[in-house]
Amino acid sequence: MSSLLFNGNCITCHKETQTISAPSVVKFKEVYKSAFPVKKEFVNYMSSWVLNPKEETSLMHHSIQKHGLMPNLSYDLDTLREISAYIYETDFTKRGGKH
Repeated sequence: MSSLLFNGNCITCHKETQTISAPSVVKFKEVYKSAFPVKKEFVNYMSSWVLNPKEETSLMHHSIQKHGLMPNLSYDLDTLREISAYIYETDFTKRGGKH
């Protein structure tokens, strides 16, 4: 289910390994996982941030300047937690993902 949620929602803007219209999943995962290496902290921060994206709470100000702030997507927090856990657990560099 997590894979379906991710593939049905996130990769529209966030390609797995390529930065095009938004940072790649590999890139933002690297930044946020280095700040929040414990899975629970990563999931809590990532899901809360996507629920209510704000420039002042982002760790990727350069990306916001380049691509703009992520829009509010109106997903519920449980869905965002599930997607965030999937992102934390998945090695996107091995999926070959250029979706």
